[in-house]
Amino acid sequence: MTPNMKRMGFIVNPIAGMGGAVGLKGTDGKEILKKAVALGAKPIAPAKARSFLSHLKPVKDSVSLLVGAGLMGEDEARGLGFNLEVIGEPKGETSAEDTKETAEEMLKLGVEILVFCGGDGTARDILDVVDLKVPVLGVPTGVKMHSAVFAVNPQSAANIVINYLEGELPLREAEVMDVDEEAFRMGRLSARLYGYMLVPYEPTLIQGVKMASPATEDELRNQAAIAIYIIEEMEPDVIYIVGPGTTTRTIGDLLDEKKTLLGVDLFCNKKIIAGDVGERKILERIRGRRAKIIVTPIGGQGFIFGRGNQQISPAVIREVGIDNIIVIATKQKLRELRSLRVDTGDPELDRALRGYMRVVTDYREEHMMRVE
Repeated sequence: MTPNMKRMGFIVNPIAGMGGAVGLKGTDGKEILKKAVALGAKPIAPAKARSFLSHLKPVKDSVSLLVGAGLMGEDEARGLGFNLEVIGEPKGETSAEDTKETAEEMLKLGVEILVFCGGDGTARDILDVVDLKVPVLGVPTGVKMHSAVFAVNPQSAANIVINYLEGELPLREAEVMDVDEEAFRMGRLSARLYGYMLVPYEPTLIQGVKMASPATEDELRNQAAIAIYIIEEMEPDVIYIVGPGTTTRTIGDLLDEKKTLLGVDLFCNKKIIAGDVGERKILERIRGRRAKIIVTPIGGQGFIFGRGNQQISPAVIREVGIDNIIVIATKQKLRELRSLRVDTGDPELDRALRGYMRVVTDYREEHMMRVE
């Protein structure tokens, strides 16, 4: 390590996000992880970690990379040309304690920034050790990402780190949020603030805290008007893949169908034909059939894909076709967003989705919105 080299910590939670595509809404706990694997879940964190590191390669000669052993970052960093310092011993299975111990050792060795791949649960583990001692940044790989410590995608995370290490970004305190996973799986959103960590401040590349829709009379009336319009436009024998959210749930309410608030449901001929489905079930039902996707952006963040609806995977989107995506959002929600965002984990698909997209904002009213 040369005197001018800057030390960056890098920790990967290898199981983060595995529950998303199979509809489990998280992977906290060994039993849930076993269930996710049994349902066919595949790791997504390693690919996003590699994407982040590949975009960080322009500064590889000026950065000493401290990585968690084996699955916790070392495997992804090997062969990319970084000066590596490996922390700990590789394990076949990792835990929250491994994350905390690795972070603690990195603090002792004097990292200038600590980057982690995971979701809100991983952010809480990092918070327990780091607090406000050094700047952190999350590469989003989890299912639940309500916290404001995450970049919008791996490439953005790399850009933030490069700009921060070159002295071009200030720091700010950002919220670490998490939800009760058990309640989440039962359709109840119970989120709370756990604390703050220092994050390099780049507002266009950092996601905001997830915001719940206000239950005002105007908001409820707007949701109903959107739902009525969508129902009127539903075509016979077409399968509608309806994502999570209060605005999409209103469609089910007006059809007297019990749509899950936080899951993905399949409708056909104005009836639910499969509830709270994962990627595999969606693909089974739509193959050889006409299908459309209905989603609403996450309040305060703007994501239409890649946050909380990973069941609608790149494979599902490609099968349905980009032209068959319907985005709905109340006027109040849209006013609070600068743009829509996508982070499917498939860079080619993300590029295809970017541009402009119509958003249904009221009964027979649409608004063009930029997608980033």
